[in-house]
Amino acid sequence: MDYLSAEENKLLVRRFVDEAVARHNLEIIDEITAGKFADVARRWVRPFWSAFPDFEMEIIELIGEDDTVVAHFRCSGTHRGEWLGVPPTGRRFQNVDEIYIFHVRDAKLVSAFGVEDNLTRLRQLGISPRPF
Repeated sequence: MDYLSAEENKLLVRRFVDEAVARHNLEIIDEITAGKFADVARRWVRPFWSAFPDFEMEIIELIGEDDTVVAHFRCSGTHRGEWLGVPPTGRRFQNVDEIYIFHVRDAKLVSAFGVEDNLTRLRQLGISPRPF
């Protein structure tokens, strides 16, 4: 097993955001992710680009310890394609907070769990939240 330092693990998360999300580079996903997380990342990134082609994910803070990185992101984007079954509104969401916990194994991102402020995102886009 390859173990990285906390700083190297944070760099993996930064590369995921800067290269996969911001630059629409799906090839980097194969390089820096593994297992089910690689499939999940591909299934998330491509449709999100379609819905929000100008999507921005600002890294506010990265905290690393052992094989774990906690990330605080602030996201913005314009709704130009279908998202969650909702046709494009043309409206923009801005500064929506997201917190994710990433795990690293063998020098690759292998899992992530996150909480996103989707209520704020939906409100800014003018989309009514669906009842439970």
